[in-house]
Amino acid sequence: MTVYARDIMVTDFDTVNEDAPIQQAISLILKGKVRKSGQKSVSLMVVDAYGQLAGVITMYDILYHLRPDFLNHGIDADVLPWAGRLDDSVDLLKTKTVKQVMSFHVVAANENEHIMVILDRMVKNKYRRLPIVKDSKPVGIIYISDIYQHIFE
Repeated sequence: MTVYARDIMVTDFDTVNEDAPIQQAISLILKGKVRKSGQKSVSLMVVDAYGQLAGVITMYDILYHLRPDFLNHGIDADVLPWAGRLDDSVDLLKTKTVKQVMSFHVVAANENEHIMVILDRMVKNKYRRLPIVKDSKPVGIIYISDIYQHIFE
């Protein structure tokens, strides 16, 4: 079976600018597009002012940054009184930009790579999705679940 990224990549995807308010990314993920597989996207590709891939932002990234910073220093969340803190955390998160929350170090592939090369990269690194770029601009995205479905359908 000869299958390339271009054969199964999703080309109908949302992007968000790195300088956009985090609320824009939150809204786009809440309204995530449903793929042919029936699964809803919970991530966005982040682009810079030139439309080039700058990173990704996922539901996990947003929820991670919702947590107060002091929890990153070994303090257990279950020993703290949380009354009123969730609202404060949401308010603080809403002051941030996408750039302050996104993941920067993104591995991408090109549309002419064989699906087994992409699958190997994804499995070894436990990636659930991989942006597909052309001239540093996102042109698609491949999800591990879509590879699975394509191969075994």
